[in-house]
Amino acid sequence: MPARPSLLSRQVGDTTFRLIDVSLDVLFAVGFSTETDESLQTLQGGGHDPRKRGFTLQQAELSLSGAVDPYFNAESHIAFFIDPITGETGVELEEAFFTTQSLPYTLQLKGGYYLTEFGLINPAHPHAWEWLDQPFINTRVFGADGMRQAGLRLKGLLPLPWFSEVYAGVQNADGETMASFYGGQVGHNHGEDEADHEHVNGFETGISGRPIVQRDVKALRDLLYSTRWVNAWDLSSEVTTQLGLSGAFGPNTTGRSGYTQIYGTDLLLRWRPSNHFRGWPFLAWQSEFLYRNYQAAEFTSTSTAANGDGHDHGDDNGNGGGEVFPAKTLEDWGFYTQLIYGFRYGWAGGLRYEYGTGSGDSVGGRNRDPFRDNRHRLSPLLSWRPTEFSRIRLQYNYDRATHLEFDGFGNREQDAHSWWLGFEVLLGAHPAHKLY
Repeated sequence: MPARPSLLSRQVGDTTFRLIDVSLDVLFAVGFSTETDESLQTLQGGGHDPRKRGFTLQQAELSLSGAVDPYFNAESHIAFFIDPITGETGVELEEAFFTTQSLPYTLQLKGGYYLTEFGLINPAHPHAWEWLDQPFINTRVFGADGMRQAGLRLKGLLPLPWFSEVYAGVQNADGETMASFYGGQVGHNHGEDEADHEHVNGFETGISGRPIVQRDVKALRDLLYSTRWVNAWDLSSEVTTQLGLSGAFGPNTTGRSGYTQIYGTDLLLRWRPSNHFRGWPFLAWQSEFLYRNYQAAEFTSTSTAANGDGHDHGDDNGNGGGEVFPAKTLEDWGFYTQLIYGFRYGWAGGLRYEYGTGSGDSVGGRNRDPFRDNRHRLSPLLSWRPTEFSRIRLQYNYDRATHLEFDGFGNREQDAHSWWLGFEVLLGAHPAHKLY
C-alpha cells in the first residue's frame, strides 16, 4: 500500500514527523418546519443546526493536524458557513491547540483555543454527533457554538484498578463562546451586528434579558475553571460503560458579584458483539444531565451609566435611578437521552428525548424566554453510511415549548414539527472525534 502524502515532513533524529491529516468535512441539510425561519433561529438555537426552511449549509470544516516534534502535537479546525437569514458567508475558528506527547506520570497538557471538555456533546464537533442538531439544553447552557476559549488544560490517569481520567483547566471567560459567563449571549449571532441586539438604556441584554455589564480581568476569579472526571468499565467482553462528572465555574456579565456554576453528569453504555462486521451491529445509549446556577448581581439601568461604551461604571447596581434588576439566582436544568441501534452494516436508527426547565423569572417572564422556558423534544433518526466518507440522515423533531405561544412569528401553538434530511461528505483524513 503506498504511503500517504505529507503536507509537511521533517526529520528529527531517527524519526520523521509528518503533517498528514488534512481534511474538509461538509454538513448540508434540507428540510421544512411548521415554524417560520425567524422562529427557527431560537427553536433550532445551535449554531450549526438546520435553521431554515429549504437548504442550510451547516458548516464546511477544514482540519489540519499532526506531530510538531517529539514533544508536541497540534490541531486546527476552521469552519465556514452561510448565515441562513442574511445569506452572508462567515468563518470561525473552532479550535487551534497543541497537546504534549511525553510528560511524565501519564500527564498531558493542552494549550490554545479549544472546546472545553465538559460532558460528551460540548467537546465534539458537529460531524461527530449522531443527530443533525445539538441538544437544546447544551445550547441553553453552553451557547450556540459550544463552550470554548483560549486556555490551558491538564489531564492525567488516576492509579485505580479501572480506567479513570481527570481533567483540570483554566480558560478566558469572555467572548461569544462563553454564553453563561462573560459572553452573556445564548443565541447564535453569526452575521449580527450591534443593531440586532436588544438593549436596556444602552446596555445589550444577555441571559434572561438582563443587561450585560462588560468587565475586565482583574483577578484569578475573573477566569473560567473547569474539571472533569471520567470512569470506564468493561461489564463484559461485549458491553462497556462510561460515567463522567463535569463542572465549570466563572464570573458572568450581570455585575462584579455575578457568578455562574455549571454541573453535569453523563452516562454512556455500548454493546457490540464480538463477531461484529466493521462495527455493526451495535447498540449505544447516551444520556447527559446539565444544571446551571446563575447568580445575577443587582443592577440599576441608567442612561448615564451606559454612556455609549458598554462598560461597567461604578458599583454593581450602576448608580442612580432607572429600571432596577434585583440580585437573583436563576437555575436552569435539563437532560437528553438517546438510543441508537446499528441494525445492518451502514444503517442505524435512533430515538432522542430532551427536556429543559428552570426557576427564577427572565425579564418578561420565563415562559416567553426561548432559552429558559419549559420545553420537550422528541427526535427519531434514520442514518445510512454508504462508506466511511459519507453519511445521509433523516430526522424528525417534535417540539413542545411554551415560548412559541409568545414569539410573534405566526404560530400561536406550543407545538412545532420539523423534518430534516442531512448529507455529510468527507475529503481527506480527519482527526478522530469519538463520542463512544
